[in-house]
Amino acid sequence: MTPDIRVGHGWDVHAFGGDRPLRLGGVEIPGARGLAGHSDADVLAHAVASALLGSLALGDLGTHFPNTDPRFRDARSLDLLRQVAGMVRRQGYRVGNCDCTVVAESPRLAPHIDAMRQGLAGALEVEVAQVSVQATTAEKLGALGRGEGIAAHAVVLVVRDG
Repeated sequence: MTPDIRVGHGWDVHAFGGDRPLRLGGVEIPGARGLAGHSDADVLAHAVASALLGSLALGDLGTHFPNTDPRFRDARSLDLLRQVAGMVRRQGYRVGNCDCTVVAESPRLAPHIDAMRQGLAGALEVEVAQVSVQATTAEKLGALGRGEGIAAHAVVLVVRDG
């Protein structure tokens, strides 16, 4: 029997690069370097989508949105997250909560956290109070600490609906 509560963990990382704005949780961060990637490279939205897929053993992002498919070139990651949230609902589950951590030396993300929470909550069709976004640095350690890119972790709880 499938349990009524499932947990998923997602992680994503992208290097800085490309000629695009930085977008995290669907929020464009003014003046920041963008990330390289096939879609809009929104590591936060990708981590949440990965966590949702993992919670119900539905495969990974690359299975559903391959980087070899031109339909997903420069795709808005919040749109992809909406599609994944729909998959979760079709499986008979709803999001209970989502807790995320963005790891970046720069830019400073605190002024954008509320907007990120709102963007993710909208894509997940949940209340903002069900979404947590935290920001931290890598304390100058490793590639993230050298400012070569940004990573995000997400943990989601999904609950059988009804």
